[in-house]
Amino acid sequence: MEWHLTHTADTPAGTVAWGSAGDGPPLVLAHGWPWSSVSWHRIIPALARSHTVYWYDMPGYGRSEKRPDQPTGLDIQGEIFAHMLTHWNLDRPRVVAHDFGGATTLRAHLLHGAEFDRLVLMNVVAMRPWGSAFFDHVGRHVDAFTALPPHIHEAIVRAYIGGALVTALPPEDTEALVAPWLDEAGRTSFYRQFAQADEIFTAEVEPMFGDVRCPVQILWGEADPWIPLARGRALHGLMPGAGFTTLPGIGHLPQLEAPEAVLQALTGYLDP
Repeated sequence: MEWHLTHTADTPAGTVAWGSAGDGPPLVLAHGWPWSSVSWHRIIPALARSHTVYWYDMPGYGRSEKRPDQPTGLDIQGEIFAHMLTHWNLDRPRVVAHDFGGATTLRAHLLHGAEFDRLVLMNVVAMRPWGSAFFDHVGRHVDAFTALPPHIHEAIVRAYIGGALVTALPPEDTEALVAPWLDEAGRTSFYRQFAQADEIFTAEVEPMFGDVRCPVQILWGEADPWIPLARGRALHGLMPGAGFTTLPGIGHLPQLEAPEAVLQALTGYLDP
């Protein structure tokens, strides 16, 4: 597995674990919720043949620091994405963002001055409304969920992750996605993400989408159970200059459900 997290960086939101591979123009991967950078592991080897690929676990996610008092909302994540570009000395990288990574990278670009060579938005959270009745319920009852017995918590995490998929993942991929949330720090952080989710963080940037300063490609798994294709088309309507490509029969996690299809869609766009 070419994916690894062998480096750390100190950030205003805690210690962040990161990795890189390859040689060529810089390409940064931004994961979403409740994922981590391991969600990219099946496409990193191919991307690293033509790019220097960077990835990291957002604060509160994966192997990065998780603290009970840690702010990890989308406002913070946008700031940390810009911080990591500075840490890596990257001026105008290519960026691929998934899920909350969409709002994260757009906030970094539109509010914090991060410049991109080009940006791919794949099944992203970027505009209201988002979340679900369950999402809202957990956010209002975090203490009750945090106190659940470990085996019930694990069942919730597995069911929540499974609800995003159309195509079953290899067991090792499922275990890699679930594992960061199962220890005490992960359990607390898992529910804290619900509590800190706020649509204001996308509302702030939605009116600015027409001001994006780089080429954009929107890539969408057509069968996404979480963020329907109509939301992708609505996002495209706010970015009329963007390209728009759909992936038939693919759910919310294209990079693991159908890595070859994702790579085929990315190749023509990312390569010079």
